[in-house]
Amino acid sequence: MRSGLQENSVAQRSFVDLDHWMERYQQADPAAPATLIAALSPALLCFFRSQQANREHADDLLQDTWLRIHRVRHTYRPGEPVLPWVYAIARRAGVDGYRKTRRIAAHEIAVEALPARFAQSEPPNGLPAFEDLVAALPEAQQEVITMLKVGGLSLEEVARATSSTVGAVKQKAHRAYERLRKLLHTYAEDNVAGGAP
Repeated sequence: MRSGLQENSVAQRSFVDLDHWMERYQQADPAAPATLIAALSPALLCFFRSQQANREHADDLLQDTWLRIHRVRHTYRPGEPVLPWVYAIARRAGVDGYRKTRRIAAHEIAVEALPARFAQSEPPNGLPAFEDLVAALPEAQQEVITMLKVGGLSLEEVARATSSTVGAVKQKAHRAYERLRKLLHTYAEDNVAGGAP
């Protein structure tokens, strides 16, 4: 299901000329915001979920990102790729959301334990969910992998969105892939040793 979601969001964006729609958004075309939101929200939501945000927090970050995009849409430069610009805004919203959550948590006192939520179902192929795999990576690697694989950004676009160099993005991606290979190998060995199919 998750791989289908990723393929669907990438395929959906391929049919939408995001740069063109962003320019129309700047020109107050009423159809532009809905088109951009439909094309980009699934990947942005996955981006936030991969950074260990629960679903409600990820939804809040997504909404905050779209509000920020609306407020600063005039800063988008026509002719520039829109994805790095959007992901830079999303990244900033995530950082600000994390800081806000930390401030709130520092002032809250737990009264009682909340009931456990229902466990999410395993993906049909028996592998761990994307979010679970990516959660084992350092934050910078999580961000790069999610932008590359879920967001469908190029190395250059990720570099722009993260204020980094292409070489640094390649290095983070390479290290993340190595770590993910080891995790999947360990997972496979544990399932064979445990008698799982």
